[in-house]
Order: sequence, then C-alpha cells, then structure tokens
Amino acid sequence: MQRDALDTEIERYAQSASFRERVEALCCLRGIKTLTAMTLLSEIGDIRRFHSPRALMAYFGLVPSERSSGERQRRGPITKAGNSHARRILVEAAWNNRSRAAANLILNRRRQGQPPQIVAIALKAQHRLSRKFYKLWQRKHPHVAITAVAREFCGFIWAILKEAPQAQT
Repeated sequence: MQRDALDTEIERYAQSASFRERVEALCCLRGIKTLTAMTLLSEIGDIRRFHSPRALMAYFGLVPSERSSGERQRRGPITKAGNSHARRILVEAAWNNRSRAAANLILNRRRQGQPPQIVAIALKAQHRLSRKFYKLWQRKHPHVAITAVAREFCGFIWAILKEAPQAQT
C-alpha cells in the first residue's frame, strides 16, 4: 500500500514539465519504464555534464579496469567505482534486452508521438543489444554478458538524453 503511494508520487513527478519529455524518451527503450527512467534521471542530473557516452559509462562504473605496464595492457572486470545504485538499475534494465528483438505492442504505444530520432535510437538499441547478448552469452557467463550489454545500453541512454529536450531550470 505504501509502495503504491510512492509509485503514484513518482508518476506524478514524472508528468511534471521538468521530467515528462525525458522520461517519455527513455521509456522508448526496452527495459525502461517510469520508475527506472526517474531513477536514472535523478542519478544522472544534467546529461550535458557528460561529454561522451564513455564518460557516462565511467560515472556508472561500467568501464573495464586496466593494468598497464609499458607496452602491455590488460583489461579486467568493470571498475565498480561509480554510482552503484544506478549501475544496479542499468543491469536490471539490460536483462530485458537479452531476448530477440521483436515488435511489442506496449513498447510501440510508448514510442508513439516521440521524435523519429529517438525512436530510431531505441530500435537500434533493441536490435544491437539482443545481438550483443547472444554473441557474448555463447562464450561468457550470462552475468558477464549482461554487464557488457548494460555498458552499451548506457551509451544508448546517453544518445537519447542528448536528443530529448532539456527542461529549462
């Protein structure tokens, strides 16, 4: 009951002028609905502070660690140095992209009325992420594969937020 009240309050905030367009744009992606979009938006803040998708990935701690010495470079697991709450949300959302990309009635309804650039990014993400998971899953553990998908998913989120209109503050 209390959770329903909180969900209703989050929905109300999501419909406010400062969040509505960006939340609707993020909801075009598979695996993101209002709660996930609001969580990501509140953790990211202003997307303009990240000059590239790689900077946003580093903020979430989704970049590989590296041990370098001279000419040798060894990449390891993700750094986990960033925002752990947002990283967990991203990984959860990425699990929805493991299955084959297909037309989904609910997702198509969420995409209606959105700018064509945002829908194109969302469609590209849907196809690319499912393909990436399948390729990695064949030779890696599913959790490793989904973390790689979450990293790439983060790049698509950056692209959509760059395209979505920013609220005037």
